[in-house]
Amino acid sequence: MIELKNVSKWYHDFRVLDQCSARIEKGEVVVVCGPSGSGKSTLIKTINGLEPFQEGEILVDSISVGAPSTNLPKLRSRIGMVFQSFELFPHMSVLKNITVAQVKVLGRQESDAQQRALKYLERVGLMDHKDKFPGQLSGGQQQRVAIARALSMDPLAMLFDEPTSALDPEMINEVLDVMVDLAQEGMTMVVVTHEMGFARRVADRVIFMDKGRIVEDCSKSEFFTTQRSERAQNFLQKIIH
Repeated sequence: MIELKNVSKWYHDFRVLDQCSARIEKGEVVVVCGPSGSGKSTLIKTINGLEPFQEGEILVDSISVGAPSTNLPKLRSRIGMVFQSFELFPHMSVLKNITVAQVKVLGRQESDAQQRALKYLERVGLMDHKDKFPGQLSGGQQQRVAIARALSMDPLAMLFDEPTSALDPEMINEVLDVMVDLAQEGMTMVVVTHEMGFARRVADRVIFMDKGRIVEDCSKSEFFTTQRSERAQNFLQKIIH
């Protein structure tokens, strides 16, 4: 589904990504973790072209993300993206937030878009809030709206960039529960997160990054039980403690 081959990105002399390679199969859930500034968010944003890269190749469903001929808006419409800051339109209702991209980008009829929006609002437990505005919702509710919006576009895969980092501790589980359900239903997911409980529960693989490099790329069981790189061991000890 997604393949990264020797991807590098830099700002002037600073390498944000350094020869990163990974492969995500259809239906896999991959958690990307590591210390702040390790390149996790940048890596995930290169997958749908939100961040350009200078070297290497990224393929999504056999489409080259970096090729000049690639229609990036069309590609992005097929890859759901959930950010840590929700990115909802504050002047639109919850229902309108979920329908607008379906109509503008996918060309769906308004009635079809609304039907799909209501389906996914029910899916994330927010049907009763469809006519509210984002400012009337909690952070956890806003993030669930963002997930419903991404799902309404019928994505091939879902990318999550630290989706719970801006939430109060009490709201984190309501978002993680929705993500766990998605994983169990077979959605291809790449999740940047420090939530190791989520990783233990649903991840197939864990990618650990440090200083722009992929230091570990292994199964969940290997990551949590096998003595691997010293850097990953130190990170895990701090996070789990």
